[in-house]
Amino acid sequence: MSPIKHINRALETALTRHESDSGPKLLSAAMRHAVFPGGARIRPQLTLAVAHACGDDDPALSMAAAIAIELLHCASLVHDDLPCFDNAELRRGVPSVHRQYGERLAVLSGDALIVMAYQVVALAARQSANRIAPLIKTISAGVGAPHGIIAGQAWECEPQAILGDYQRAKTGALFAAATACGAQAAGSDADTWRALGEWLGEAYQVADDIRDVLGDAELLGKPAGQDIEHNRPSSARELGLTGAVQYFDELVSKAIGSIPNCKGDAALKMLVAHEAERLLPAAWFEKDARLITAGISRMAA
Repeated sequence: MSPIKHINRALETALTRHESDSGPKLLSAAMRHAVFPGGARIRPQLTLAVAHACGDDDPALSMAAAIAIELLHCASLVHDDLPCFDNAELRRGVPSVHRQYGERLAVLSGDALIVMAYQVVALAARQSANRIAPLIKTISAGVGAPHGIIAGQAWECEPQAILGDYQRAKTGALFAAATACGAQAAGSDADTWRALGEWLGEAYQVADDIRDVLGDAELLGKPAGQDIEHNRPSSARELGLTGAVQYFDELVSKAIGSIPNCKGDAALKMLVAHEAERLLPAAWFEKDARLITAGISRMAA
């Protein structure tokens, strides 16, 4: 079974466990809509890959950590799409949760997914209970104030934000939590693996900035041009498209270079390289230089 299918099956199990015939049906439906269909599931893939590289002596706990990270990511997307933020109509190619189920259920489903993430970790505490507290601390730091993804969203509410601080919080923090959790779930040192998540997370945000300029809604599965519309910090706007692409390549190289020598290093490096190509296909720039020109024109408009 592929890693993504394995992750999706675990997500399905987690959602089913938290459903009841006596509970509100629309809330359950909205939560499922937020989780499925999924994206690349890169964050839980990273958690599991790092756990494997560290020996993965408690697979139930590493999967729980991976699922918790993905549930928190899905919750952040639900809230990010709300009318008070992006007011996005699409997410992953389907109507966003608030468009499908209304704003009230979108808020509640996002909240419920956050709580579920911690419940999933708690339920996996049988074999390695001493690892739960460090895991919770790492996950919480990646989500909350002052430097987690909630802080990243909050930077958009400030009159001015430093691009690096914004990117590290909005995207990098949960990536760093994903790699650190993978190590902790396997009883290894989190700090050894944190840099991989930090570099890759920042690369992911830079790619998102570039795709927001170059892409269209059908390609992205969500509205394009959001950074300009909402006047958000953007590496594409600050560095220019060419500079942003170069910076993305640099960040990916640093991410790959941060992977320590271990039994799973080749697979991890391949995962990062594959994800980098998926985010910014080389063919975009090799075959059609007009793409860059069109993007520059779009930013200048």
